Amino acid sequence: MTASSRPALLIRHLERRDYESVWEAMREFTNTRTDQTVDELWVVEHPPVFTLGQAGKPEHLLNPGDIPVINCDRGGQVTYHGPGQLVVYLLINLKRAGLGVRQLVTLIEQAIITQLNDYGIEATAKPEAPGVYVNDAKIAALGLRVRRGCSYHGLSFNIDMDLEPFQRINPCGYPDLQITQLADLGIRESVQQVAGKLNRQISRLLDYNLIEETP
Repeated sequence: MTASSRPALLIRHLERRDYESVWEAMREFTNTRTDQTVDELWVVEHPPVFTLGQAGKPEHLLNPGDIPVINCDRGGQVTYHGPGQLVVYLLINLKRAGLGVRQLVTLIEQAIITQLNDYGIEATAKPEAPGVYVNDAKIAALGLRVRRGCSYHGLSFNIDMDLEPFQRINPCGYPDLQITQLADLGIRESVQQVAGKLNRQISRLLDYNLIEETP
Protein backbone atom coordinates (compact mmCIF):
# COMPACT_ATOMS: atom_id res chain seq x y z
CA MET A 1 0.00 0.00 0.00
CA THR A 2 1.38 3.40 -0.97
CA ALA A 3 1.66 6.19 1.56
CA SER A 4 -1.08 8.18 -0.15
CA SER A 5 -3.54 5.29 0.04
CA ARG A 6 -2.96 4.44 3.69
CA PRO A 7 -5.70 5.39 6.14
CA ALA A 8 -4.99 8.21 8.57
CA LEU A 9 -4.43 7.64 12.27
CA LEU A 10 -4.85 10.56 14.67
CA ILE A 11 -2.79 10.68 17.85
CA ARG A 12 -4.32 12.60 20.75
CA HIS A 13 -2.09 13.43 23.73
CA LEU A 14 -4.42 13.77 26.72
CA GLU A 15 -1.61 14.22 29.29
CA ARG A 16 -2.84 13.22 32.79
CA ARG A 17 -6.58 12.69 33.16
CA ASP A 18 -8.84 10.73 35.47
CA TYR A 19 -9.84 7.28 34.29
CA GLU A 20 -13.62 7.64 34.34
CA SER A 21 -13.80 10.76 32.17
CA VAL A 22 -11.55 9.21 29.51
CA TRP A 23 -13.50 5.94 29.61
CA GLU A 24 -16.76 7.83 29.11
CA ALA A 25 -15.22 9.78 26.22
CA MET A 26 -14.07 6.53 24.56
CA ARG A 27 -17.56 5.08 24.76
CA GLU A 28 -19.09 8.27 23.38
CA PHE A 29 -16.58 8.34 20.51
CA THR A 30 -17.32 4.70 19.68
CA ASN A 31 -21.10 5.08 19.91
CA THR A 32 -21.20 8.12 17.62
CA ARG A 33 -18.50 7.35 15.07
CA THR A 34 -19.40 6.57 11.45
CA ASP A 35 -17.77 4.50 8.75
CA GLN A 36 -15.87 7.63 7.69
CA THR A 37 -14.53 8.48 11.17
CA VAL A 38 -10.73 8.47 11.30
CA ASP A 39 -9.22 5.98 13.73
CA GLU A 40 -7.42 7.41 16.76
CA LEU A 41 -4.88 6.55 19.44
CA TRP A 42 -5.30 8.34 22.78
CA VAL A 43 -2.13 8.71 24.84
CA VAL A 44 -2.71 9.35 28.54
CA GLU A 45 -1.47 8.88 32.11
CA HIS A 46 -3.97 8.27 34.89
CA PRO A 47 -3.91 9.17 38.59
CA PRO A 48 -3.74 6.02 40.76
CA VAL A 49 -6.67 3.70 40.08
CA PHE A 50 -7.47 -0.01 40.00
CA THR A 51 -9.72 -1.13 37.15
CA LEU A 52 -11.66 -4.38 37.15
CA GLY A 53 -12.55 -5.77 33.72
CA GLN A 54 -15.70 -7.62 32.75
CA ALA A 55 -14.23 -10.95 33.83
CA GLY A 56 -12.79 -9.39 36.99
CA LYS A 57 -13.20 -11.22 40.29
CA PRO A 58 -13.26 -9.17 43.50
CA GLU A 59 -11.04 -11.72 45.26
CA HIS A 60 -8.13 -10.52 43.12
CA LEU A 61 -8.35 -7.15 44.90
CA LEU A 62 -6.26 -8.02 47.94
CA ASN A 63 -5.86 -4.67 49.70
CA PRO A 64 -6.75 -1.67 47.53
CA GLY A 65 -6.52 0.74 50.48
CA ASP A 66 -7.10 4.36 49.50
CA ILE A 67 -6.77 3.76 45.74
CA PRO A 68 -10.19 3.83 44.02
CA VAL A 69 -11.54 0.73 42.25
CA ILE A 70 -13.55 1.13 39.04
CA ASN A 71 -15.53 -1.64 37.36
CA CYS A 72 -15.22 -1.12 33.60
CA ASP A 73 -16.26 -2.77 30.34
CA ARG A 74 -12.89 -3.89 28.96
CA GLY A 75 -11.82 -7.50 28.81
CA GLY A 76 -9.59 -9.03 31.43
CA GLN A 77 -9.19 -8.99 35.17
CA VAL A 78 -7.81 -6.37 37.55
CA THR A 79 -4.92 -4.03 36.83
CA TYR A 80 -3.42 -0.80 38.14
CA HIS A 81 -2.88 2.53 36.40
CA GLY A 82 -0.80 5.35 37.82
CA PRO A 83 1.62 8.17 37.00
CA GLY A 84 4.69 7.03 35.10
CA GLN A 85 2.71 4.42 33.14
CA LEU A 86 2.00 4.90 29.44
CA VAL A 87 -1.62 4.14 28.54
CA VAL A 88 -2.63 4.02 24.88
CA TYR A 89 -6.26 3.58 23.90
CA LEU A 90 -6.91 2.22 20.39
CA LEU A 91 -10.10 3.53 18.80
CA ILE A 92 -10.07 1.49 15.62
CA ASN A 93 -12.74 0.41 13.15
CA LEU A 94 -11.80 -3.26 13.05
CA LYS A 95 -14.31 -4.15 10.35
CA ARG A 96 -12.89 -1.48 8.04
CA ALA A 97 -9.33 -2.55 8.85
CA GLY A 98 -10.14 -6.24 8.26
CA LEU A 99 -8.91 -7.17 11.73
CA GLY A 100 -10.19 -9.55 14.35
CA VAL A 101 -9.71 -8.91 18.06
CA ARG A 102 -7.03 -11.60 18.38
CA GLN A 103 -5.15 -10.11 15.42
CA LEU A 104 -5.24 -6.66 17.01
CA VAL A 105 -3.99 -8.03 20.34
CA THR A 106 -1.11 -9.78 18.57
CA LEU A 107 -0.19 -6.60 16.67
CA ILE A 108 -0.19 -4.53 19.88
CA GLU A 109 2.00 -7.09 21.61
CA GLN A 110 4.37 -7.15 18.63
CA ALA A 111 4.66 -3.35 18.64
CA ILE A 112 5.68 -3.39 22.31
CA ILE A 113 8.06 -6.31 21.84
CA THR A 114 9.71 -4.59 18.88
CA GLN A 115 10.09 -1.40 20.90
CA LEU A 116 11.69 -3.33 23.77
CA ASN A 117 14.01 -5.11 21.32
CA ASP A 118 15.11 -1.69 20.05
CA TYR A 119 16.16 -0.93 23.64
CA GLY A 120 18.12 -4.21 23.72
CA ILE A 121 15.53 -5.95 25.92
CA GLU A 122 14.29 -9.42 25.03
CA ALA A 123 10.53 -9.71 25.55
CA THR A 124 7.83 -12.27 24.82
CA ALA A 125 4.05 -12.63 24.63
CA LYS A 126 2.00 -15.45 26.14
CA PRO A 127 -1.03 -16.63 24.16
CA GLU A 128 -2.77 -17.83 27.31
CA ALA A 129 -2.15 -14.56 29.18
CA PRO A 130 -2.22 -11.48 26.89
CA GLY A 131 0.47 -8.91 27.55
CA VAL A 132 4.23 -8.55 27.24
CA TYR A 133 6.77 -10.12 29.58
CA VAL A 134 10.47 -9.71 30.32
CA ASN A 135 11.94 -12.74 32.12
CA ASP A 136 8.37 -13.75 33.11
CA ALA A 137 7.72 -10.34 34.71
CA LYS A 138 4.88 -8.39 33.11
CA ILE A 139 5.78 -5.01 31.67
CA ALA A 140 2.67 -4.32 29.58
CA ALA A 141 -0.98 -5.30 29.93
CA LEU A 142 -3.80 -5.37 27.36
CA GLY A 143 -7.55 -5.08 27.64
CA LEU A 144 -9.97 -4.28 24.83
CA ARG A 145 -13.68 -3.88 24.18
CA VAL A 146 -15.31 -4.14 20.76
CA ARG A 147 -18.62 -2.41 20.09
CA ARG A 148 -20.29 -1.85 16.71
CA GLY A 149 -17.23 -3.43 15.08
CA CYS A 150 -14.87 -0.88 16.67
CA SER A 151 -12.32 -1.23 19.46
CA TYR A 152 -11.67 0.90 22.50
CA HIS A 153 -9.57 0.56 25.67
CA GLY A 154 -6.05 -0.66 24.87
CA LEU A 155 -2.65 -1.11 26.51
CA SER A 156 -0.70 -0.02 29.57
CA PHE A 157 3.12 0.00 29.48
CA ASN A 158 5.10 0.48 32.70
CA ILE A 159 7.76 3.15 32.20
CA ASP A 160 8.91 4.72 35.47
CA MET A 161 6.28 4.42 38.20
CA ASP A 162 5.63 3.31 41.76
CA LEU A 163 5.02 -0.44 41.40
CA GLU A 164 3.89 -0.93 45.02
CA PRO A 165 0.14 -0.86 44.20
CA PHE A 166 0.55 -4.00 42.09
CA GLN A 167 1.29 -5.81 45.37
CA ARG A 168 -2.25 -4.97 46.51
CA ILE A 169 -3.81 -7.08 43.74
CA ASN A 170 -3.33 -10.29 41.80
CA PRO A 171 -2.33 -8.52 38.57
CA CYS A 172 -4.50 -9.69 35.68
CA GLY A 173 -5.84 -12.39 38.02
CA TYR A 174 -2.50 -14.14 38.57
CA PRO A 175 -1.28 -14.51 42.18
CA ASP A 176 2.41 -13.71 42.65
CA LEU A 177 2.81 -12.36 39.11
CA GLN A 178 5.94 -10.22 39.04
CA ILE A 179 5.74 -6.75 37.52
CA THR A 180 8.59 -4.79 35.95
CA GLN A 181 9.12 -1.48 34.15
CA LEU A 182 11.55 0.19 31.77
CA ALA A 183 13.31 2.16 34.51
CA ASP A 184 14.18 -1.05 36.37
CA LEU A 185 15.61 -2.45 33.13
CA GLY A 186 18.01 0.47 32.75
CA ILE A 187 15.99 2.54 30.26
CA ARG A 188 15.53 6.15 31.36
CA GLU A 189 13.01 7.74 29.04
CA SER A 190 9.91 9.77 29.75
CA VAL A 191 6.40 8.50 29.10
CA GLN A 192 6.18 10.97 26.19
CA GLN A 193 9.42 9.74 24.62
CA VAL A 194 8.31 6.11 24.78
CA ALA A 195 4.85 7.02 23.50
CA GLY A 196 6.28 8.66 20.38
CA LYS A 197 8.26 5.54 19.51
CA LEU A 198 5.47 3.10 20.33
CA ASN A 199 2.90 5.05 18.32
CA ARG A 200 5.16 4.79 15.29
CA GLN A 201 5.49 1.03 15.82
CA ILE A 202 1.70 0.65 16.07
CA SER A 203 1.02 2.79 13.00
CA ARG A 204 3.62 0.83 11.00
CA LEU A 205 2.23 -2.57 11.92
CA LEU A 206 -1.35 -1.46 11.22
CA ASP A 207 -0.23 0.30 8.01
CA TYR A 208 -1.49 3.78 8.88
CA ASN A 209 -0.34 7.25 8.01
CA LEU A 210 0.38 8.65 11.47
CA ILE A 211 -0.81 12.18 12.18
CA GLU A 212 0.23 13.78 15.49
CA GLU A 213 -2.31 16.00 17.15
CA THR A 214 -2.14 17.59 20.59
CA PRO A 215 -5.42 19.04 21.91
